[in-house]
Amino acid sequence: MYYNHIIEAMGNTPMVKLNKVTAGVKPTVLAKVEYFNPGNSVKDRMALRMIEDAEKAGILKPGGTIIEGTSGNTGFGLALTASAKGYKCIFTLTDKQSPEKINTLKAVGAEVIVCPTDVAPEDESSYYSVAKRLNREIPNSIYPNQYDNLSNTAAHYASTGPEIWEQTEGKITHFATGVGTGGTICGVAKFLKEQNPDIKIIGLDTYGSVFKKYKETGIFDQNEIYPYKTEGIGEDILPGNVNFDLIDLFIKVSDKDGAVMTRRLSREEGLFVGWSSGTAVHGTLEYIGQNNLTEKDVLVVLLADHGSRYLGKLYNDDWMRAQGYIE
Repeated sequence: MYYNHIIEAMGNTPMVKLNKVTAGVKPTVLAKVEYFNPGNSVKDRMALRMIEDAEKAGILKPGGTIIEGTSGNTGFGLALTASAKGYKCIFTLTDKQSPEKINTLKAVGAEVIVCPTDVAPEDESSYYSVAKRLNREIPNSIYPNQYDNLSNTAAHYASTGPEIWEQTEGKITHFATGVGTGGTICGVAKFLKEQNPDIKIIGLDTYGSVFKKYKETGIFDQNEIYPYKTEGIGEDILPGNVNFDLIDLFIKVSDKDGAVMTRRLSREEGLFVGWSSGTAVHGTLEYIGQNNLTEKDVLVVLLADHGSRYLGKLYNDDWMRAQGYIE
């Protein structure tokens, strides 16, 4: 058996039981390991769906240019798909993204524009605004807008959710993942809750992001927004893909706790993952510690991307010490 092109290899990622980092907990904790996608992240799924939906709608035409604001992983997924289909790519990123992510995008032929992190979304220099401006200026270009494009959610409703249900033989009781654009958590949640409305959906958030307070109060609090280092999750906006009705609760995890758990997963479980994966596992274990779960409970936590994109940060002892994360 062989694939006609690399995009056919997206999806059907493995599920692995966590053992050492979950020592002493009663429930079964399973990891959905998304770095087995060709682009080494969960974002491959929605990148392919957004492009194919744009093609079907006649919005994306042969020889076109794909312009997107990304934390890196969506860009790589889009670039792989674009390469297979013959499109150009321009990506805007914030300056807090790791050099590995930026260099990886350049390696697959994308043009990368780095924008400041600590500006308001509506600021003309933000990575959101720059992507939108380029879309207006460049002929035959599209701006998929992963934040508000519902093809993002649809991708996970069609693939990730059914895979999780099948891999757990319908025994899943909880699903947890970091939340950024909201497509992963809401697509999976929609599918799983259609199978069993009692499944709990846990969103992992960061300090400096608006999600948790908005879920609990309905208030978009600007005071919740401040700089943080965790990459790939948390937002200073409310993306159109985030359906708060599908998410039962949010848990905030500090930069340090997420970083330390990321390294533990690599060293204790053999799972060489990125920052948001450590955040997701730490938050899941915190949830278990705060609730009376039993051996009958089966929690699935999604590990979004590969650790190779964080070598200069999380897996660099000097950098970790400089942040005060390790001694």
